[in-house]
Amino acid sequence: MKVTSLAGVLFLLIVQCRAIQAAPAPADRPTVSLVDATTIGDGAGSSATIGRDGNAFRLTFQPADWPNVMWRAPQAKPWDWSAAEAMVIDLANPDPQPLQLSVRIDDAPEADGIRHCRSTTFDLPGKASGLYVVPLRDAGGADDRGMRGAPPLLPGGAMQLGAATGAIELTHIHAFQLFMHSPAGPRSIRVHSIRLAEPKGDRYAGLLDRFGQYTGADWPGKVRSDSDLKKRDSEEREALKAGAAPSGLDAYGGALGGLPSRATGFFRAEKLAGRWTLVTPNGYPFISIGVDVVQPRSETLVQTRESMFTWLPEPESPLAAHFSQVANIHRGPVKGGRAFDFYGANLERKYGAAYEAAWTERTLDRLRAWSFNTIGNWSSEPLEAAGRMPYTATLGVGGAFARVPSGADLWGEMPDPFDPEFARAAEASLGAAADRRKADQSCIGYFVDNELSWAGWDDAGRYALVRGVFSTGPAQPAKRALVGNLLAKYGTVEKLNAAWGTTFASWDEVRKPFKEPSSVTPALKADESAFLSVYAATYFAIVRSTLRKHDPNHLYLGCRFAAWTPETVKEAALACDVVSFNIYSRTLDPSKWAFTDTLAAPCIVGEFHFGALDRGMFHPGLVQASDQRERGRFYAEYMRSVAARPAFVGAHWFQYVDEPTTGRYFDGENYNIGLVSITDTPYPELTAAATAANASALGWHMAD
Repeated sequence: MKVTSLAGVLFLLIVQCRAIQAAPAPADRPTVSLVDATTIGDGAGSSATIGRDGNAFRLTFQPADWPNVMWRAPQAKPWDWSAAEAMVIDLANPDPQPLQLSVRIDDAPEADGIRHCRSTTFDLPGKASGLYVVPLRDAGGADDRGMRGAPPLLPGGAMQLGAATGAIELTHIHAFQLFMHSPAGPRSIRVHSIRLAEPKGDRYAGLLDRFGQYTGADWPGKVRSDSDLKKRDSEEREALKAGAAPSGLDAYGGALGGLPSRATGFFRAEKLAGRWTLVTPNGYPFISIGVDVVQPRSETLVQTRESMFTWLPEPESPLAAHFSQVANIHRGPVKGGRAFDFYGANLERKYGAAYEAAWTERTLDRLRAWSFNTIGNWSSEPLEAAGRMPYTATLGVGGAFARVPSGADLWGEMPDPFDPEFARAAEASLGAAADRRKADQSCIGYFVDNELSWAGWDDAGRYALVRGVFSTGPAQPAKRALVGNLLAKYGTVEKLNAAWGTTFASWDEVRKPFKEPSSVTPALKADESAFLSVYAATYFAIVRSTLRKHDPNHLYLGCRFAAWTPETVKEAALACDVVSFNIYSRTLDPSKWAFTDTLAAPCIVGEFHFGALDRGMFHPGLVQASDQRERGRFYAEYMRSVAARPAFVGAHWFQYVDEPTTGRYFDGENYNIGLVSITDTPYPELTAAATAANASALGWHMAD
C-alpha cells in the first residue's frame, strides 16, 4: 500500500457488502417486508432446505455446486421495487467457522447468473450476526464521493455499503435467492427477515462531527468534547508511567536471554539454532515487530465535499492551520484540492500547540508499552531521530527512466532496469539517503520501492511482466535485452519459431510489439521464466550495488512484494539481505509459505492488518474481523503464524492510526486499521492482544 495494494481493489470486487450492528430502522426509513418466519413456505430450495427456527427461519445448504433457496414473484405479477434503495437481510451465522453467502436478484425469467440479475457476496465471520445490505442501484456508490467504503444506508450502526454487480430493472423483479458456492459440508444460516429499505435524504450530509467521527452511530470510546481528549491524555500518561517497562532486552530490543552472537555495531541477519533471526548491534536475537505509517497527520479532502462535515474551522481559528492543498487522488471522480487533517487537529486539542513533540514522545511510549520494537515504513522522521527505537528507512527509485507495462500495474508500470537511466536514477534517489544513515545504529535497513508490478494476481499472470516486454518495440531497453538473449540461444528466427510455435519472418519482427501466442509451448514458457529471472536479477543487483556503495552497514530489505513469482523471489533472496512480502491474510498458511525455508535469505512481512465495523468506520480494510475483540485475536494468531516460520524475522502492522472516515486524500481509502482512532484513542482490545503476542514472538520463533 503506499500505501495499499491492488488487493484492495480485488477485495472490493469479492466482498461486496458488510454486516452492520442490528438496529431498528427509524420512522423516516420505511421498510417493506419480503420474507419472515411467517412466510418461509414461499421459498423453494435446490440442494437446500428451509424451516422455522423460533422467531426466525434456518436455511441449510448441502454440498453441491450452487445450493440455493429462491423466492419467486407471481408469474403474472412481478414485484415493483423501484421505490427501494436496498434489500436488507437480518441474519446470523450460527457456526464458529466463517462462510460466504451470496444473494442474486433477477428481473426476468431468463436470468442466468450473468444477464438480468444483480449479485452480491457476503463474508460472514464465525458467529456473526446483524443486518446485511444489498444495494439495488450503482448510483451513489462508494467511489462517487471519494471513499472506498460508503456510510450506512440505514443509520444506527457502522455499515459498509458495497458495490453489487449487475444492473436490473427494479419495476419488474421476478425472483431473488440466497445461495452458496460448493460448500464442503452442510452449512446453515439463521434469517429473521428479508425486507426492502426505502431511505430518504442524503446519507452523506453531516457525516462527520468536529473530531472527524461518524455522526450516525455511538460506540465505546467516542469523543464528546475537548475535555474528553484532555482527560484521556492525563489518564494514559499516568497509566504509562505506572506500567512495567519491558525487561530482559538490550538497548535495541534484542533478547538478552537469547543465543548471543558477535556484536558488529549494526543490525544483521543470521541463522541461530537453525532459524533465521535478526541480530541487534549488540549481538542479541531480535524479531522486528513494527508499525507502518506512524505519522501525526492524516488528511481527507473537503473541497467539493463540504456538506459531509458538520464542522470545519473558521479562517481565524488556530486549527485552520490543519487545512492544506493536496494533489489529485489516485482513483475516483473526486479530485484533489483543499484538505483537512482531523487527526492533527485532535492532537493539537489534546496536547496543545507543541503537539508534534508531545505526540512523538507519547507514541514512542505507547509502542514500547505495547511491545513493538520497530518504526516501520512511511513514518515520522522525528520518531526515527529520537533514537529510542529501531526503524526501517523508506526509499524508492524515481526518475525519468523507461518503464514496462505488465497488465497488472499496481502503482504504475514497472521500472525497466535495462535502461541505463535506471541506474543513474537509483544513484540520485538512494545515494544521499544512504550516506546520511550509514552510521546510524538504530536503522535496521532499507525497504526500496513498494508493491512493484512483478506479476498478475493468479497463475495466468505469472509472466504478465514478460508479456509486457513482448508488447513493447525496439526502442525499449528490456525488449533489446530479451531479443539479445533469444539471439544468443537460438541463433536463427527459424529455430525460435520451431521452439515457440510462432511465425516471425525475421528478428526485426521479434523486436516489434507482439502478443504471446494463444498456445504456449514448453520452450516459450521456459524462456519467459528465464527472462523474468534476468529482469529481476538486474533490478535487484542495481539497487543493492547502489546501497552498498553508500552504506555497507545496513540491510537491504527488499521491495515489499505484493504480486510475485518464484523467479522474482529467488532472485530477490540472492541480492537482498531480507526478502519482504506484504501479506494480507488471516494467518501465514504453512502450505503456501513453506518454500521460504529454501531461500538464500530470511523474510519479513512488510504489511498486514485487520479491521472491523463496530466503531464508526465504513470499511474493515483488506481482512475483516467481526469486532475489536476479534481484531485482537486475529493479530495474535497472525503473529504466532509468522513466528512459526523458520525464515520469517518479523512483521509490521499497517498502520498506526485509522484512515480518515471520509477517505485519505489521494485514493479514498477509509479503513479501520489503526492501533488508535482518528481521535488518538487506542483500541484497547487490539493493543492488549498485540502486547501479549509481541512480547512472546521471539520465544515462539526460537522454540517452534
